[in-house]
Amino acid sequence: MNKSTDQPFSQTVRLWLMAVLVIALILGTGQSARAFASPATVNLGKAASFATLSKTATTTTGTTHITGNVGVSPIAASAITGFALILDGSRMYSTSSLVTGKIYAADYKAPTPANLTTAVLNMQTAYTDAAGRAPDQTGLGAGNISGLTFAPGVYKWSTDVSINADVTISGTSTDVWIFQIAGALMVASGQKVLLSGSANANNIFWQVGGGVGVNIGTTAHVEGTILAAKAIHLLTGASLNGRALSQTSVTLQANTIVIPVETPFFVVYRVFLPLIRR
Repeated sequence: MNKSTDQPFSQTVRLWLMAVLVIALILGTGQSARAFASPATVNLGKAASFATLSKTATTTTGTTHITGNVGVSPIAASAITGFALILDGSRMYSTSSLVTGKIYAADYKAPTPANLTTAVLNMQTAYTDAAGRAPDQTGLGAGNISGLTFAPGVYKWSTDVSINADVTISGTSTDVWIFQIAGALMVASGQKVLLSGSANANNIFWQVGGGVGVNIGTTAHVEGTILAAKAIHLLTGASLNGRALSQTSVTLQANTIVIPVETPFFVVYRVFLPLIRR
């Protein structure tokens, strides 16, 4: 084969390979088909930097490990108990051996009170946004979603939701899941919310409106941001790869909470995917 025909052929092969890679990126590795179009993400604003954020109290017993900031507002630092707070010399925040991050309260020095007010308002706006999305499916499993696998979409229940067997969230790094729960969210002891494919916990939102709030059982594990109108309780040894954002209180018992981090690859992917899809 001469060079005049070999060069176009090589270019064609490269173009086909690039197309295959782009299609693989768009479809992801853990999802062969999707039931619904992925919704837009929920903007957390300044609340995004908080592993826990509450309006009435944040308490812990046992050896808890939090990666991310902790905040309470409009209440004072006295509502944060069990953390052995060490007030920084700036008086703008505290630190704790239990927290990889900073701890903020409404009675600390400016600009902390104003920043917390904004973060709480952003948390409440995110809650309202998540609650107001048009659902793709309503009342799945009559509230018992044990053992189910969820493609991207908006899921709504007018009841409590219970997880008594592992649940899987399957999709790509840019897909979004919104769970609208009018009642309580109850995860049984030892059960897990698992990720499949390249699903990212930053894109999973549990909007919980009522009942007894959120109850994550002993040694259970949850992925995603919890936006709760009522209290969030993590029982002994439970873990959360996400955020506990409550409009009342957050109660911890020797738990691990980590704000999920995107790798550089997925950051680039998130930026360029809309351009690829045009």
